[in-house]
Amino acid sequence: MITVSDLGLQYSGQALFTHVDLQFVKGNCYGVIGANGAGKSTFLRILSGTLEPTSGEVSILPKTRMSVLKQDQNAYDAYSVMDAVIMGNPRLYEIGVQKEALYAKEEMTEEDGILACELEEEYAELGGWEAESEASRILQGLGIPTDYHQTVMQHLDARMKVKVLLAQALFGNPDILLLDEPTNNLDINAVNWLEDFLLDFEGTVIVVSHDRHFLNTVCTHTVDIDFNKIKMYVGNYDFWYESSQLMQNLMKNQNKRNEDKIKDLQEFITRFSANKSKSKQATSRRKLLEKLTVEEMPASSRRYPWVGFSPDREVGKDILFVTDVSKTVDGVKVLDKVNFSVEHGDKIALVGDNENAHTALFRILAGEMEPDEGTVKWGQTATCSYFPKDNTLYFQDCDDNLVEWLRQYSPDPHEAYLRGFLGRMLFSGDDVYKPVKVLSGGEKVRCMLSRMMLSGANVLMLDQPTNHLDLESIAALNNGLEAVRCNILFASHDHQLVQTVANRVFDFTADGRLIDRKMTYDEYLERAAAEA
Repeated sequence: MITVSDLGLQYSGQALFTHVDLQFVKGNCYGVIGANGAGKSTFLRILSGTLEPTSGEVSILPKTRMSVLKQDQNAYDAYSVMDAVIMGNPRLYEIGVQKEALYAKEEMTEEDGILACELEEEYAELGGWEAESEASRILQGLGIPTDYHQTVMQHLDARMKVKVLLAQALFGNPDILLLDEPTNNLDINAVNWLEDFLLDFEGTVIVVSHDRHFLNTVCTHTVDIDFNKIKMYVGNYDFWYESSQLMQNLMKNQNKRNEDKIKDLQEFITRFSANKSKSKQATSRRKLLEKLTVEEMPASSRRYPWVGFSPDREVGKDILFVTDVSKTVDGVKVLDKVNFSVEHGDKIALVGDNENAHTALFRILAGEMEPDEGTVKWGQTATCSYFPKDNTLYFQDCDDNLVEWLRQYSPDPHEAYLRGFLGRMLFSGDDVYKPVKVLSGGEKVRCMLSRMMLSGANVLMLDQPTNHLDLESIAALNNGLEAVRCNILFASHDHQLVQTVANRVFDFTADGRLIDRKMTYDEYLERAAAEA
């Protein structure tokens, strides 16, 4: 159990949160949510003991082992994958190193022999003899085959390093798991495996994530950071969201009734205060009016952008034809004889682990890259807007402020229009005069979405658009893509986005072949599981 008592944290004299009292118990999974900057990762750092709070305390039962998902991908570059995972249980790894040093001696003293016996006993108690098999099982579940288990970490790419660090956190049956964005860069198979692992996990899990489907699947409780408070609610993310929306509506309705009451009282006072026969009644109502106040809605830190796409014209009968397209990137064939056509109403999700195939196809369709062979033919009425995974070229070495940057993509150049548009995308006040090159990752994504909305295109292509977005912005994008009546091709790891938007699924195999299914994402997953 973790007990949080009267916890508070201040930065530069400003309270991030105050008077926090919570208990995290065994067998539950707690999803920590809040707007960007609300303090989710900071709260996890306090729980882990790497950051001291301004006030209050965090207490953990004695002999409790806590495991934390590390964020530094290069911290274990000198170690093998297997060793990096086993280091998730520091004491177990330390014993293993001590044992090796003892047994490497040419001659062992009596003290060495006694120490070796003690170490062997503790090693067995900690599950040392099963450590490599357990680590291998976790690594394979996350999609790292056995061929890599003895590879030195520095030779892995960034995505595989993330998986190894996650395996390290899960290893050794800890009592408490602290996971900050564990699904980042995981393919759907790895996410599904992680969900199953956490559902079977008997300890305490505290997780920060922007993946709504993941939170809904694994969480028993929701921990909401807002209003400079941290409050815990029973239920997963959807239950919290629906409950919070209901409460907001109830408060608004109550405020509306109070406003109407005040208006009626004010009219009565004005009308009868000069009338002697009514003056006594007017005085009593004035006293009542003084007591009646309109309760101000809490100023939530959550802000929802407006995402809406409006094609300038409907696309014609012929939209897109891709014939025998192949492409090799950096010596690897990522697309192999790909054939498909796009029909009216198609909203196509590119899923699976072969993200290089997704990006290569998008770049070919956008005209940024030529196929090695095959053809791409767009219909005459089709107009396309493309959201690339890497938007660096749109912002680097650019001294334009937000208004100037957006003007080049807008049919209306007037500043009032541009400022109004940026306001709906959560850029207000002097924020619109910030140089675009200093924007955060999430702000750049909102700029790129603004560019797409202003294009009037009737075919949208988006490569991982939810990267860097918070839950509120992801929900807004989800709603916008659901509502628009045009063709969409998009790649995303967000299960809920794919399930609610797509009516067709493209899955590229490791060798670049296309599996094309006209069905929802959940239907596709069920079919794939049945065929496995």
